[in-house]
Amino acid sequence: MTKSQGSESVTLRIPSDVVANIEAVADATDRSRSYIIVRALKTYLLNEGADILAAARGRDQIAAGEYEDIDDIIADVDKIVAGHAA
Repeated sequence: MTKSQGSESVTLRIPSDVVANIEAVADATDRSRSYIIVRALKTYLLNEGADILAAARGRDQIAAGEYEDIDDIIADVDKIVAGHAA
């Protein structure tokens, strides 16, 4: 089997009940198991995976000193509410 350009082969163990659901969806949509699995992984990465990566980026920004102190932000908001420019 030749490797598609831009893709890699990955071996993993999937619980039997999950494989059964994947096969049922693949049969119902006339798609391959690989197609269904890739779509499921992309959906995960767009949702929960994106949240995890955003949190990791946030931690990196804090470690690099790229953040605003909440007390300073609240003080600026209080000035704006009181009618003074920040």
